[in-house]
Amino acid sequence: MCTRSFIVSEFVKLEDGRRVLLHAERGLTLTARSTGAPGGGAIPLHETRDSLTQDVLTVVLPDDEESGEEHPWSWLAELAQARGLEVTADDLRGLPYEVVFTDAVSRWLTPD
Repeated sequence: MCTRSFIVSEFVKLEDGRRVLLHAERGLTLTARSTGAPGGGAIPLHETRDSLTQDVLTVVLPDDEESGEEHPWSWLAELAQARGLEVTADDLRGLPYEVVFTDAVSRWLTPD
């Protein structure tokens, strides 16, 4: 069986290009399905940039709607403040949010 595991982290990119890591406590694992054929063959993982982006967003978005936020901006702002950044949830909400893959993950992905 083929599996791939990924660490998912969130960071703030500063104006000078530096990244301040907010957390790296989440992740996801993708597992290829078995074909059911004798010998236990597996259907290879076929992930595109778009499909993996959706998986990452599922990992970082809140599980419930109790917070009232589509993204945990308040929590991320608290993490940023603990790292010495003067930022609010509203500040973060106004920044571009993008999923960035490492070079190794980009090479592994199937072209869209």
